[in-house]
Amino acid sequence: MKKIISIAPGDGIGPEVMDVAKNVLDAVAEKFGHEFEYVDILVGGASIDILGEPMADSELEKIFKTDALLFGSVGGTKWDNIDPSIRPEKGILKMRKELGVFANLRPAVVYPELADASPLKREFVEGADVLVVRELLSGIYFGEKYTNESHVEGHLPNSAWDKMEYSRSEIKRIAHIAFQTAMKRNKRVCSVDKANVLAVSRFWRKVVIEVAKEYPEVELTHMYVDNAAMQLFYPKQFDVILTGNMFGDILSDAASMMTGSIGMLPSASLGGKVAYYEPSGGSAPDIAGQDIANPIAQILSAAMMLQYSFDMKDEAKAIDDAIKSVLADGYRTGDIKTKDTEKNMIVGCSEIGQLIVDRI
Repeated sequence: MKKIISIAPGDGIGPEVMDVAKNVLDAVAEKFGHEFEYVDILVGGASIDILGEPMADSELEKIFKTDALLFGSVGGTKWDNIDPSIRPEKGILKMRKELGVFANLRPAVVYPELADASPLKREFVEGADVLVVRELLSGIYFGEKYTNESHVEGHLPNSAWDKMEYSRSEIKRIAHIAFQTAMKRNKRVCSVDKANVLAVSRFWRKVVIEVAKEYPEVELTHMYVDNAAMQLFYPKQFDVILTGNMFGDILSDAASMMTGSIGMLPSASLGGKVAYYEPSGGSAPDIAGQDIANPIAQILSAAMMLQYSFDMKDEAKAIDDAIKSVLADGYRTGDIKTKDTEKNMIVGCSEIGQLIVDRI
C-alpha cells in the first residue's frame, strides 16, 4: 500500500525527532510491504525564516494533497520578540483551522518499565491509561482578542481580554467523539469544566449531558478543572477525559508526569480534511541539536497515524511492541532515566531510534 505523508518537522528538536520517526516508518514499510512517500512542509519559525509567515497557503495546499500530516513542534526564543500576529504558534492555529481538525486525542499510557520514572509512586501510576479528548478549534484560543493600551470607551484602559465561546454544535461533535471512543475502552467519560464560575462551562455541561443520553452504556461524571488537575495524581480513576481547548491543553501536559516525561505523549488531531499527528511536548530549543531529545512521542504519533488514518493496526502494534522491547531491555533517554538506570544504558535521540528500528 502506498501512502503520501506530509512531514512538518518545525523548530527546535522537531527535525531531530522527525528524522528518527521517519526511519521507524521506513522500517515498518519494509517489513509490511508498504511505500511511504514524504512531502516536506514548512511551518512555524522555519517557515517565518524562509517564507515570512508561520503557515503559508502554499504549504497548506501541499498538505491537502497528502493522506496525513506528521508534525513536529514550533517555536523558540529566536522568535519571541517578533510581531505577535506572525509568531510560530500562529502557524499551528491556522493549520488546525484550515484542516478542520476539531478533535485532539492525547493518550497518556504508563509503560510498566517506566512506572518508576514518574515522580508519582508506582502504585498510583502503574497500569494507568488515560485518554484526553480535547476540543481543538474553538474556545479561548480561537476567540476574539483585544488589547487596550490606551482608553477606548467601554473598556478598561491598559487592559486586554480573550473571549471563550462554544456553540452547541461544537460541543456536541467533540462529545460524540469522546463517548464513541469510551465505548471502545472502559466506557467511562469524565467531562471537565469550570461550571461553578463560567457560563460557557455551564452550557458545556448541559450539552454533554444531552449527548450522554445517546450512550446509556457509558458512565458520565463531571469534574471542575482545578480538581481534575489535582486528581491526575491518581490517574487510574480516569478512562476518557472530555474537555475544551484550553483546559485540555493544560491537563494533557500535566498528565505527562504520570508517564515520566512529556517526551512520551503522542497525539492525533482528527475530524477534518486531513488528520495530523504530533507529540504533545514543545520544541525544547534549549536541547536542540544535542542528540539528547526523547523521540518516542514523535514515534508514537506516527504509530497513531498508521492506526487512525491508514487502518494499519498491526503496523502500529509493531512500533509499540518495539518501544516496549527497548524499554524492557533497560535503554532510556535522559528524561526517563531513574536512579537505577545504568550509565551505559542512557542513550541519545538517534540511538534509541535505531534500537527501535532494529526491533521492528
